[in-house]
Amino acid sequence: CPPLEGGQHLQPPPHPIALQQHCGSAHDSGKEPLAQPNPNPNPEPDRPIGYGAFGVVWSVTDPRDGKRVALKKMPNAFQNLISSKRVFRELKMLCFLKHDNVLSALDILQPPHLDFFEEIYVITELMQSDLHKVIVSPQTLSSDHIKVFLYQILRGLKYLHSSGILHRDIKPGNLLVNSDCVLKICDFGLARVEEPDCSRHMTQEVVTQYYRAPEILMGCPHYTNAIDMWSLGCIFAELLGRRILFQAQSPIQQLDLITDLLGTPPLPAMS
Repeated sequence: CPPLEGGQHLQPPPHPIALQQHCGSAHDSGKEPLAQPNPNPNPEPDRPIGYGAFGVVWSVTDPRDGKRVALKKMPNAFQNLISSKRVFRELKMLCFLKHDNVLSALDILQPPHLDFFEEIYVITELMQSDLHKVIVSPQTLSSDHIKVFLYQILRGLKYLHSSGILHRDIKPGNLLVNSDCVLKICDFGLARVEEPDCSRHMTQEVVTQYYRAPEILMGCPHYTNAIDMWSLGCIFAELLGRRILFQAQSPIQQLDLITDLLGTPPLPAMS
């Protein structure tokens, strides 16, 4: 089936310089401020289009202006303290991050009454597909396509990392694309602010296994934004080969595949 909605295919990619001029500065995307929530929006869900780390995404028509948008449902947002923290973290990032290569919130829908405040709905721009669907499709990927995709991922990651944010789940399915080759990083369900204190332990239950950095696979208690860059490197290889670079059945086997290809680092580097 076609990789993009409506049977469209990827157009020839724009030149990176022209794309940069179109996008503007990495710290000034020129987007409009967040719209004020409407107390009675009531959008009608059409169909599910994706499943994030902590929610389901629907393609819907916004009755306020008739535009097609993406509606993310975050169920059981306040089930426990951990869920509440994750939802708050993602909402905060969606509202405050403004960059051409990072998905941001257009609106957050309020429940009719606080007694029913168990779910949160976030409206974002609707993208046509994601990089995973493009990779597994028969769509031809030229070297220019790959360059433009990597350029935009790097721009988005530079913005996130400059803001002190680790995405922690960079993978093709979390990179949304349109037929004009515009790309946006999405799904901040596992993202967090970078921890400067190396003595503070950080969770290891992050990043889809195929794109997980060696330091996480080895149980390192503290890591940096380098884990996102490792994931990007795996995606680069996947774009070139049209297959997952390290496709293992377990974390141990994942480490074996990595060392088989790249070798074993010296002991000082692992200490």
